[in-house]
Amino acid sequence: MTARTRAAAILLAPFFLLFTAVMVLPIGYAVWLSLFTEKQSGLGFGGAESVFTGLGNYRAALGDPAFREGFLVLIGYCLLYIPLLLAGALALALLLDSALARARRFFQLALFLPHAVPGIIAALIWVYLYTPQLSPVVQAMEAGGIGFDFFSPEGALPSVVNIALWEWLGYNMVIFYAALQAIDRSVIEAATVDGAGSWRVALSIKVPLIKASLAMVGLFTVIGSLQLFTEPLILNKGTGSAVTSTWTPNMYAYTAAFDRNDYGLAAAASVLLALTAALLSFAVTRLTGRRKGGRTA
Repeated sequence: MTARTRAAAILLAPFFLLFTAVMVLPIGYAVWLSLFTEKQSGLGFGGAESVFTGLGNYRAALGDPAFREGFLVLIGYCLLYIPLLLAGALALALLLDSALARARRFFQLALFLPHAVPGIIAALIWVYLYTPQLSPVVQAMEAGGIGFDFFSPEGALPSVVNIALWEWLGYNMVIFYAALQAIDRSVIEAATVDGAGSWRVALSIKVPLIKASLAMVGLFTVIGSLQLFTEPLILNKGTGSAVTSTWTPNMYAYTAAFDRNDYGLAAAASVLLALTAALLSFAVTRLTGRRKGGRTA
């Protein structure tokens, strides 16, 4: 082993040790745990014992309608949340990058500030704003003749999407704005000299040049959407909420582990969700990579 190889191994060792400790081992333990189930011995008077069940927990999770419906909720959430987040963050970033924007630093801070609020606190704030007996917003809507139940089956999904947008819109706007600031200004000036208007410059020059940032944010947003947990969990505590304890796959796993003490089923549900996230991440990565390759060719 050369001195260069030893130096590289020493520098990379802390990362691989930490990666193994916080990623590889927990995932391996979850897979191992998903292969077992707890059963009472005898007539139920003895202690519980772990019994190898193979893929039994996976069949139980996939056969449970509540778990499958949780994925349908995630699909609806992604179809509503991801386009709104990407379009809203990109529009705000383009506005801040334009010559029309004033007090850019103030608006950057104001838009990013909700992301600094912990997710649980943000969800609690919005549950207060959604509760008819407490919320001045709901009272103002009712005074204007607008009736909308944020906890109803029709309103639960938009309510969760609204909380997530409030938390993450400013964060992704900052990413897009940083990418826009890295664009060579001479390219924009040349387009302006050629007669391109503000809209044409934004859509035909700026947006294509930050597609790498769009792809990265899209990938992270897909992964984050599949991990939906905090917002619906808090919303579940709302009065008459249609959000159940198994509303999303993450909530299903949480309920199985801590309400039913079925850790094998919870681990199996978590592994299935992780596999779904991995497959979608791979699909998004291949799709964006193929588009880049096609443009290069």
